[in-house]
Formats: sequence, C-alpha cells, structure tokens
Amino acid sequence: MELLKHRLSVKQRDILGFIPRFIEEFGYPPTVREIQIGCHISSTSVVDYNLQILQRENLLKRTPETSRSIELLGPLGTRVERTKNFISVPLVGNIAAGEPIPVFTDSFETESTEILEIPSFLIHSNRPTYALRVKGISMIDALIADGDIILIETVEDAQNGDMVAAWLSKEKEATLKRFFREGDRIRLQPANPLMEPIFVDPDGIQIQGKVTGVIRAI
Repeated sequence: MELLKHRLSVKQRDILGFIPRFIEEFGYPPTVREIQIGCHISSTSVVDYNLQILQRENLLKRTPETSRSIELLGPLGTRVERTKNFISVPLVGNIAAGEPIPVFTDSFETESTEILEIPSFLIHSNRPTYALRVKGISMIDALIADGDIILIETVEDAQNGDMVAAWLSKEKEATLKRFFREGDRIRLQPANPLMEPIFVDPDGIQIQGKVTGVIRAI
C-alpha cells in the first residue's frame, strides 16, 4: 500500500483524504463537484480523470448512473464501510411541477432505471419511498426547482397543505402540487404566483404520495 501511495499524484492523495472526511461529516459520499471544490481542483473533468485512476488502482468504486456512489476500498479491494446508514431508493421517472404532463401509463409503479443511496435520516417512516425528478417551476416558491429530485413517501390520502404527487385519472397525467380539499372539489395549488391552480373532482384524483424531501445538485 505504501508503494502505491508513492505512485499517486498529490491530487489523487488529496481526493483519497477528502472523501472519508466528507462521509464522516455528512453521512454520504461527495459528488464530483464537491470533490472539486473541497480539493481546490480546476474542473470536474480533472476530478473525474483522477477518480478513474483511483478506481483502476482498486482504491475506490463508483456505480455508473448512480448518485453519490463512491465507495472507498481497502488495500485488497475490500469495501470500507460507511459510517452511517443508507437506504436505497428507486428513481422511477419524472413529474411535472407546472402543467400536468403524461408520466406513466397507469400509475407510478414502474421498473426503476436508477437507484439512489439516501441517508437514512431523510426517510421519515417505514412506508415505501421512491424518488422523482421534477420538471417545471410551479413549485419554485416551495424551494423545488426544475431538475431537483424529490423523495415521495407512499400514501393514499393527504391533508390540506401537503405537497403531493397526484395522478389525474381522467387525463392520465401526473402533477406535483399542494393539496387542498374544498367542499366537493380538490384544489391542486402551485407554489408560483404566476400559475393557476388545478381543480379536480375527488373521484378523478389518486394520491400517489407526499413529498418528504428534496435533493439538489449545486
């Protein structure tokens, strides 16, 4: 291992030192951008190049197309356990935070193409949780922007004010809005003063879950 360290560049040694410090502080691995900033490296492409070298040297492992997937490996390629618990959450697709758009053919149940490893403290109950990528800006005043990933706790009903992923059965469309029950209708309220609410009949809406967290790439 000492001989290998002598073969590594200063940047590579800095990265290897930064990653466990970051995990210890935050409970999850850093992104390429966070490594760039934390190690004062000129660009993310330079970080990626050095991560590839460290992976080739069997010092770390990365899972393609998976967020925050860096795992440190020991001298013989054994996994270095993280200091805090993580939960695997499927990223199952997109949801509109604007006008409703088609997302799934029948419901949100679909095979995931990506798995996110989420710190367990972001999961608030034992109910199934999944993730959706937000498209649109209707929830911008709720600090949810286009491209953010939201965590959805599976529930079948909602309380007034809950931010929900709602399936509009007649339109076969999904939308992300705040839920309000008003007499014989449901109001789905955007968090953007430039956009109008959506009104639906209670029989025409299915609550697929409520938002419990948001993940944003800086």
